[in-house]
Amino acid sequence: MTPDNAPIAIIGAGPAGLMAAEVLSLRGHAVAVYDAMPSPGRKFLLAGVGGMNITHAESPERFLARYAEASAWLAPHLEAFGASALRDWVHGLGIETFVGSSGRVFPKEMKAAPLLRAWLRRLREQGVVLMPRHRWLGFAEDGALRFATPEGETRVQARAVLLALGGGSWPKLGSDGAWQGILRKQGVSIAPLVPANCGFEAAWSEHLKSRHAGQPVKPVLARCRDTDGRIWEQQGEFVLTGTGIEGGLIYALSAPLRRQLERDGEAWLSLDLLPGKTAEQVLAECRHPRGARSLSSQLQSRLNLKGVKMALLRECLSKADCENAEALAAGIKNLPLRLTATRPLPEAISSAGGVLLGELDDKLMLKKCPGLFCAGEMLDWEAPTGGYLLTACFATGRAAGLGLAAYLKQGRLE
Repeated sequence: MTPDNAPIAIIGAGPAGLMAAEVLSLRGHAVAVYDAMPSPGRKFLLAGVGGMNITHAESPERFLARYAEASAWLAPHLEAFGASALRDWVHGLGIETFVGSSGRVFPKEMKAAPLLRAWLRRLREQGVVLMPRHRWLGFAEDGALRFATPEGETRVQARAVLLALGGGSWPKLGSDGAWQGILRKQGVSIAPLVPANCGFEAAWSEHLKSRHAGQPVKPVLARCRDTDGRIWEQQGEFVLTGTGIEGGLIYALSAPLRRQLERDGEAWLSLDLLPGKTAEQVLAECRHPRGARSLSSQLQSRLNLKGVKMALLRECLSKADCENAEALAAGIKNLPLRLTATRPLPEAISSAGGVLLGELDDKLMLKKCPGLFCAGEMLDWEAPTGGYLLTACFATGRAAGLGLAAYLKQGRLE
């Protein structure tokens, strides 16, 4: 029997776990947060190195739609603690925010560290105990939690447990997905962790790689088709790499592209290299006599098409198509890129897959494991970059913490 004075154990010191710790400690519960890393919030801090994108200022309806298939499941959690509430919470820590031109919300200082420091200070004042360098190994025969520590294995009895262990991306920062085997032994169904917000591989020629790897391709309009026939379209920029393509525009389309790959073994991305010009305008310029000019010179002069865009055009079109005005114009407005694989999961910004949502009750407790709750990226949902990932981690961490508090209040633990 677990002692009544045993603390609640939260495993994972990222945004979801720390938010759960906050709501539980505010309700008078003793809380210990365990994490494998030497300090909390490692992935949170690294994600904020280039500018901490906390959330997004678009309408709640549009915001919710970013979660695609998981939007209905996430809706009550985001209604309770969505973008506006998250900004208010950040302000409560003494951190000012602003809305960028893209609608993304940032701390005024553009850094994650001041926010995390203020938050950890408040958690310690509320009595939350942080236990770094504790890697969860699973459960002992008596239900105790097993942890590997620098001093050897230790076991902990807890009144209840909340898991916020992240997905499978950035394993060096603690999100290595090792929890999957532990939960499967408990009979929990888990969708395999796969890359999300990731780059993709393409079979570039040596010429293209040697001359243009690392260069941005902008602006372009990208399109792809989901496995259900839906057309996805986004304008922006990406980077041509030695192995393929990556960058914000590609991350936004990673879910449908990944599904194409899973079904067909390949994925096709269509690029409009000149989104500011109509197909008719492009065709008219392609038909213009070029005399002694080279194709590159003609396209640069009449359409300002040059550099890496011109290189992509030559890479993806045949020589015959480049010499045919109609085929050339069609290629400029609808250039097909064949993608052969996602980049490896450890390189991805986030992961898809995880604990199937049907395994959880409305309090985010595992139905097969009374007293064991889950939150954050280890659940089977995904979202694009832009603050959506972080917001849902905060929201589900809060919901799981409140659910655990309600569970304890009902006296259902011995």
